[in-house]
Amino acid sequence: MDYLSAIVPPLVMAVFFTVLVVTIIKNQGGANKAKEDAAVDAAFARAEAAQRTGDAE
Repeated sequence: MDYLSAIVPPLVMAVFFTVLVVTIIKNQGGANKAKEDAAVDAAFARAEAAQRTGDAE
């Protein structure tokens, strides 16, 4: 039974990693890409606005 307890942690990690990679790949592009791009554009706009107000003072 030692071999079973030795193989379980790497097997669990491999399954978790595979699920993680598949999830990341599925979330690339499509409708999610538009949402991500909009979020990044909004963050850049906030940063630029903050920088402009900081320069004005």
